[in-house]
Amino acid sequence: MTKVALVTGAKGGIGSAITQGLVDAGYRVIATYFPTGEAKAKEWFAENNYSDSQVRLLPLDVTDAAYCEEALTTLLKEEGKIDVLVNNAGITRDSTFKRMTVQQWKEVMSTNLDSLFNVTHPLFASMCDNGFGRIINISSVNGLKGQFGQANYSAAKAGMIGFTKALAAEGARYGVTVNAIAPGYTGTPMVEAIKPEVLDAIKAEIPMKRLAQPNEVSASVNFLASDAAAYITGETLSVNGGLYMH
Repeated sequence: MTKVALVTGAKGGIGSAITQGLVDAGYRVIATYFPTGEAKAKEWFAENNYSDSQVRLLPLDVTDAAYCEEALTTLLKEEGKIDVLVNNAGITRDSTFKRMTVQQWKEVMSTNLDSLFNVTHPLFASMCDNGFGRIINISSVNGLKGQFGQANYSAAKAGMIGFTKALAAEGARYGVTVNAIAPGYTGTPMVEAIKPEVLDAIKAEIPMKRLAQPNEVSASVNFLASDAAAYITGETLSVNGGLYMH
């Protein structure tokens, strides 16, 4: 029986790689997008030559708990199960803390951290009942080490790691593993658009002297979703080229 994976933030740089990696591994992927972005989501779907059996597009506002509860309850009835959940949706609103606004703080917390509850809560009980589940939360190296100008983002990504450990303790007896991945600087279109001199300075700080490739993050997702990782839970896998070792 085909396994079903749900990926939030599915059409971003890392999200697209995660979606493709899971499709290549034989999963049917539910790829979510913000409800106002239907046209771009359909364009992304067509550009990647996905079939309806491989990828299903799903509008989902991950910041709205009631919306997620209704949409994902309906999805479960239609699909029958969700085997793998990848919480990847995220935004940045960078600013030094002295200049940071309440809106900048709340937008990042709502999208990056509150979304974990909103998306995971409607699916977790079903995974437990089925005796199988893989929940993979995409955190960040900056959630581990902190980053100047990212008090909001670092706090949210650190919160994801705490959530991961706590939920792992609850899911373990039911065969549901919960892990996090903390990517470092990754060669997405957004990052590669940074001024060359700034990008060179970033690479100079990384022991491997290069950015991660999106498919290297995707490969980590596939591993944690696989049977080979069945005895790993509550862990954070760093994919950062040695930028931060802990």
